[in-house]
Amino acid sequence: MTRDLASLNVLVVDDAQFSRNMLIATLKSLGVTSVVCAADGREALSSLQSASADIVICDLNMPEMDGIEFLRHLAAADFAGSVILISGEDRRILDTVESLAGAHDLNVLGALEKPVRPATLAELLSRPSAESNQGDGRPIERIGLSDLEAAMNTDELVVFYQPKIDVATGSLSGAESLVRWQRPDGVLVLPDAFIPVAEEHGLIDDLTRTVFTAAARQCGAWLQAGFEVKIAVNISMINLRQINFPEFIADEADKAGLGAGNVTLEVTESQLMKDVAAPLEILARLRLKGIALSIDDFGTGYSSMEQLNSIPFTEMKIDRAFVNGAAENPATRAILESAVDLAKKLKMSIVVEGVETQADWDLIAGLGVDLVQGFIVAEPMPAEAFRQWASAWNGGRGSAG
Repeated sequence: MTRDLASLNVLVVDDAQFSRNMLIATLKSLGVTSVVCAADGREALSSLQSASADIVICDLNMPEMDGIEFLRHLAAADFAGSVILISGEDRRILDTVESLAGAHDLNVLGALEKPVRPATLAELLSRPSAESNQGDGRPIERIGLSDLEAAMNTDELVVFYQPKIDVATGSLSGAESLVRWQRPDGVLVLPDAFIPVAEEHGLIDDLTRTVFTAAARQCGAWLQAGFEVKIAVNISMINLRQINFPEFIADEADKAGLGAGNVTLEVTESQLMKDVAAPLEILARLRLKGIALSIDDFGTGYSSMEQLNSIPFTEMKIDRAFVNGAAENPATRAILESAVDLAKKLKMSIVVEGVETQADWDLIAGLGVDLVQGFIVAEPMPAEAFRQWASAWNGGRGSAG
């Protein structure tokens, strides 16, 4: 779902009056009616103290306070809106600052080279992630242990499902199961806010098992109703220290009426090899039981090649950092192409996440990627909504291509 541009409050930060005027005219032509301007970072921060902004469009090279310093102050002020970066500097500088803004936990919609093209700007403004001031799903700073225990005991943790689409056919192939905390006050809390607490206090094994059981039962119910879909569940490094974990997975899948071929476990590669012996044994035993293994967020850790050589992964899931914007960014595209080529040589299936534009979809389709998930298809959703979405997608022979 795209954002109504007329409802956006936009702050343009650029020291060049000509550039500001051009951006204002472009925004107005796209339907944005509320635009405020600032000539540098200091003026922008002052403006934000008196009026909120949904989106800040920020130049990098400015006097007094440049765009990079401004982003640091924006993050320190807990800015809840979104950011679009613009610059006439080298593309690699833009990419670096975009990564920096992400490291500051700012919601970055994208980075554009000057002159800004109206169609590209419109696409960024319309992204679902632009709806950042609504508060829905924004992680809470810190979840207390007692709060998490209460949530687990009162069934407030729920499983959402994000579709995985076969790129070649456009058909639904499976779903990634993603835990959410649905609080009684209606706030939906994302896992980044409570998974670290669960890991720190020894609750992650219970949480993972709860999520897997719920996802397996849901998938089993779908299969029994004639709805063919495979299920993927994220697992923690700590789960790979539990010697009976393979038996648990196999038993729960069997109870739910799932064959092993319907289950994929996604392991985050940046955490995988901190302890070697126990994870290797457990992962090998899972494969012996026919459970598929996915190396998740490939490319963001430090030992990906070693892990690919040591562990019988069946799937490579390429991180969104090497997918989103790859059609326009030569460096990102080169990394994406190399990862896809590597997976093919290792005879692994390939999943890319974070696909948000038609250009990125067309690129991965041309590269021969197997599966895709991202906002261009659908956001994560509850089980009932997922089933309804799947019926509409299949009924319309859905495809983004």
